[in-house]
Amino acid sequence: MTPTRAAGIDLSEWMEALEARHFADLTFSEVARSLRALSATYVERRSTLATGAALSGAGKRAAFALFYGPLHFLLVRHVVAALSDPLGRTTTLVDLGCGTGASGAGFHAARPTVSRVVGIDRHPWAIAQARDTWARAGLRAVLRVGDLVTTEWPAQSTLLLSFAVNELPSDAERATLLQRLQSHRAAGGRVLVVEPLAGFVAPWWGRWASAVTAAGGRMDEWRLRADLPPLVAKLDRAAGLDHRELTGRSLCF
Repeated sequence: MTPTRAAGIDLSEWMEALEARHFADLTFSEVARSLRALSATYVERRSTLATGAALSGAGKRAAFALFYGPLHFLLVRHVVAALSDPLGRTTTLVDLGCGTGASGAGFHAARPTVSRVVGIDRHPWAIAQARDTWARAGLRAVLRVGDLVTTEWPAQSTLLLSFAVNELPSDAERATLLQRLQSHRAAGGRVLVVEPLAGFVAPWWGRWASAVTAAGGRMDEWRLRADLPPLVAKLDRAAGLDHRELTGRSLCF
């Protein structure tokens, strides 16, 4: 069972704030309809993700923040808590492709030693959402609009890439990013990559997993049953989805 109270952020209070913000101009039915469209974008129209299709319009942005954000929080919190030693003791987290900051907040909930977070995302709306999320978690945050492949990050920090690598538009960019991540690890930093379990989402996963494990890193698959926040469970049912079990896979090096 997953409690609503976590270190750093109160999940119930965070959800209440998100509901107040996004339901000020949208109805539940509108958000549920947008969630169905957003889910279809992730599954059937993945080629449009690189152009920002997932966050096009208030309805999809609300669905992303109210639904996928909490799911990412719960999964990343579980992964980080389970990995423990391989991630070392970190005080600075760099969240590449940070979205609404939910995954970074999940990392911090499992690893309260993190006191500073650097968030980078290509979408200004996501940056604004992450700023609020991390303020609620009590984190010192530096946020900027940028590209996760070319951006600079602090040396010897811990890098988090949560549901971000699969949205890059090309294998060439992924290859460049992997080389940079490996160099970061060789210089004393740490890296955690979290992605969906579904194979069609990340056909490149096998190459990355082989490279990481050959260099001494680890690859894990995750399945957990969690008590979803009430609104998330309600949206799940209304959109015809089923997230009673959360799944994902990770690379840690």
